[in-house]
Amino acid sequence: MDLVDPILSIAEKLYALCGEVKANKKRWRRLADRVRALEEIVRSVRVKGLGEKPEAVRRGLEELKCTIEAAQEVVKKYTSSRFLSRIARAYDLGEEFEMLNDRLNDTFQLLSLALQVDQRETLASVFAEARRREEDRADRERDHKELEMLAEKVDAMQEGVDSVKNDVQDIKVMLKSLKTPSLQRLDIREIKLEELEFEEPKKPIMKSPTHKLYKGQYNKFAVAIKRYTYTANTTPSEVRSIFKKEVETMKRFESPNILRMFGICVQDEDGPCPNYLIVMEFCEKGSLREVLSGKDKLSWGRRARMSLDAAQGLYRLHQSEEKFKVHGCISSGKFLVDDGYRVKLGCFELAKTETSLRRDKKGNSTSVHYCSPQQLQTVHHSYNKACEIYSIGIVLWEIATRQIPFKDMSEKEVSQKVCAEKFKEPLPEDCPKCFVKLIDACRSYDAFQRPSAGVLVDKLRKVVQEMEDD
Repeated sequence: MDLVDPILSIAEKLYALCGEVKANKKRWRRLADRVRALEEIVRSVRVKGLGEKPEAVRRGLEELKCTIEAAQEVVKKYTSSRFLSRIARAYDLGEEFEMLNDRLNDTFQLLSLALQVDQRETLASVFAEARRREEDRADRERDHKELEMLAEKVDAMQEGVDSVKNDVQDIKVMLKSLKTPSLQRLDIREIKLEELEFEEPKKPIMKSPTHKLYKGQYNKFAVAIKRYTYTANTTPSEVRSIFKKEVETMKRFESPNILRMFGICVQDEDGPCPNYLIVMEFCEKGSLREVLSGKDKLSWGRRARMSLDAAQGLYRLHQSEEKFKVHGCISSGKFLVDDGYRVKLGCFELAKTETSLRRDKKGNSTSVHYCSPQQLQTVHHSYNKACEIYSIGIVLWEIATRQIPFKDMSEKEVSQKVCAEKFKEPLPEDCPKCFVKLIDACRSYDAFQRPSAGVLVDKLRKVVQEMEDD
């Protein structure tokens, strides 16, 4: 009950902020409407109490408080910008806005089920996924049109005022980015070989027992092209069938923080040994592990932002419609880093298609260094989302320390440390306290104490905000 009043107080401040927004008012009004729908449930807690599932309700209230605090900061940052900058920035805020909506939906599902809310069906329409996605698409188009209208007025603006100069520059930068082809606008599909351009000479940038990786171009985007050297006894038609089914699943995971897949390419289909290529986004800086082991300077602010990126990729996977959807092999080597230090979750896309092309059909397994205490204690422990939160906790520790986890320890020594001693490797003394607290929560021995991926995103967003304010 101690959470009800703070939530209602923050909600009122959020409504006031949303009312101040000048550009794309509909987007912010919808955010306020979704919070108001949740407010009805919160007020019912004040009257009826925590119900028959008090722990679930309290957890839902805590998550809601964290999410609307994050929403408040996003709107605050937006409304404090100059007018033209706000319009330019609105387009760039789309992903963050969609993430907040997903978090509000998570909380609605948790609270309405735990409290057996009478008006659940009525309120559910506010959070309907198909409706939200369509509204978000319309928002992006509206932002685009507003920017184009502003571009026509740019030349007429007074050139002598510095603030106007800065606003004009913001608009020009945003318009330039809008004219650039977008990753998210490209469908995942079968690609013809002539649509691919390889770097010459064709030297692989990476080799493994099953494939060679090349750098190339597709639709003006830098891509990584994975060519299988030893394929299973699978026909092109079988591969296509698996691929087409998997594409629909992959569309649910589209996010700037998940490695973008472009599709497959079948070469020499009628020959005795057809070649199979999987085409994916290319990340200039390589794996997260490579970046952390390199010489790039990483401020605490940048490390926090990279951590948030990693968590957002995992959250997008975990909150998919498929029950218990997990990655299965989280480690710093499974995240890729682009030229702007944006971190993307990889190594699970088109997994079924890829498996059909390999002789070795064994699934991925998490390295013992990333295994939760429960996994280390028994091989029969069911792998779940809580296991992956522990794994990403180790990844966040790596980002904070830039070190290799449990370096030079054997599997037996790691199990002894983690299971018997409940040991957590220490963090640097200069690591911000808010960051330390969150990393330690993810590495909790007790799985119940670990945050969900959504809560991790909310709290990391606050960590990033605190570091930007310092």
